[in-house]
Amino acid sequence: MTAVLGVDSSTQSCKVEIRDLTTGELLGCGSAPHPPAFPPCSEQHPLDWVSAFVAATRTALADCARPPAVCAISVAAQCHGLVLLDDHGNPLRAAKLWNDTTGAPALRALADRIGVPSWIRRTGSAPTAAFTIAKLAWVAEHEPEVLDRASTILLPHDYLTYWLTGRPVTDRSEASGTGYFDVETGQWITEYLDLAGGARDWPSMLPTVLAPCEPAGALRPAAAEILGLDGDVVVAPGGGDQHAAYLGLGLRDGDQYIGIGTSGVVATSSRTPVFDPRGMVDGVADLTGGYLPLVSTLNAARVSDVAARLLGTDLVDLADLALSAGETQGPVLVPFLDGERKPDRPDARGAFADLTSHTTRAELARAFVEGPLLSLMSARDSLRACGVDVGGAATAVGGGARSPATLQLLADLLDDEVTVLDTDEATARGACVQAAAVATGRDVAGLVDVAKQWQPAVRHRVSPRHTGRDLDALRARWAQLAASPLLENGIRP
Repeated sequence: MTAVLGVDSSTQSCKVEIRDLTTGELLGCGSAPHPPAFPPCSEQHPLDWVSAFVAATRTALADCARPPAVCAISVAAQCHGLVLLDDHGNPLRAAKLWNDTTGAPALRALADRIGVPSWIRRTGSAPTAAFTIAKLAWVAEHEPEVLDRASTILLPHDYLTYWLTGRPVTDRSEASGTGYFDVETGQWITEYLDLAGGARDWPSMLPTVLAPCEPAGALRPAAAEILGLDGDVVVAPGGGDQHAAYLGLGLRDGDQYIGIGTSGVVATSSRTPVFDPRGMVDGVADLTGGYLPLVSTLNAARVSDVAARLLGTDLVDLADLALSAGETQGPVLVPFLDGERKPDRPDARGAFADLTSHTTRAELARAFVEGPLLSLMSARDSLRACGVDVGGAATAVGGGARSPATLQLLADLLDDEVTVLDTDEATARGACVQAAAVATGRDVAGLVDVAKQWQPAVRHRVSPRHTGRDLDALRARWAQLAASPLLENGIRP
């Protein structure tokens, strides 16, 4: 049976799906963990990604009822991370991940020199400490000898594609999240790199940016043997994790993609670029030749993990507690536990407000679940303020979407139905869609057709409740608290 293999190399793990080339039927899946990494210094070694990728692939192959003939691979992965390779293609140090905030001071200095409005007009985004350029500037300042030895600069998905093919390539979705890629011209902005890391031969160090259906190359025999694959295998360009998830869900322009994973994301797709002068919306490229305007927050599903630990319970009971809170207005959580990305506040901390002597565990649980959702509602407002259409259906994805409390409170805040589609790994599924399009020689229109044909069925829908809570007042109170300078680390009332 001819098949494709899709990879989701996320912050926490590597997940692999194998799907039938023609029908998209899931044939096998596997996963393997990545080493834990947390801000402010969040790092993982690229070779650990390879080990997890190999383990997850072999598990997926063993999970298939019959040995599949894999003909194409696509890798989607966490965005923004910095991978530096030497002349032999070996990583020079651990990769700094998207949620590493150590580059925040360097980023602020760059913003002063470049000018945020100019930066937004070129890249579509106001870079934060999450962006690759901030990590590159940190290395230039703190480990200049490492940067001097670097001959190739890659992103996480680029590195795995490089391991598969031996070619340093990337795609528009990932390039547009670096802080040094012009989203309209499709060219690297080397003068920004000069400011971040000094004058160098940057063009020779940067990967080639591939078109959405342009093959990255053939699978190396050595990589094929390690993965347990046979025959000729083409490797697709791959892309960012959220971008691949949007493709894998078969969503269309105007649909609301609400991701609740390690990070929180609100996104939709657009045929035209978006430039937000306030810097909240990232006008990044998507996997279909268009754009995926999005707002990404730093604190999402992990907030519930913290809540369960502090309240002495587990995630199942936390959800039950949150849903039992009733019609009370209750306390409010600003969930900037590890700083925040949008708004750009890397030194901020989380805060509870409106606690009283009558506050209950159920109300605390609800506030913990609701806090990240209020962040996402603010993000959705930012998209609308840029004229982005978000009038389509709301689809929730990510680990947080497994929580009935998260889904119900999200529907309440939206005052609209929330849909969960019948797939647990939207990113790996999207990678499979891209791999299938490349394997069959399709163009961008054909890529979109595959995504539509493979769109998962609806698993369930959640309708909003009318509980009597004043949700407009709740959102206004959250916005007031989130803007407070008292949340900054080191500042006291």
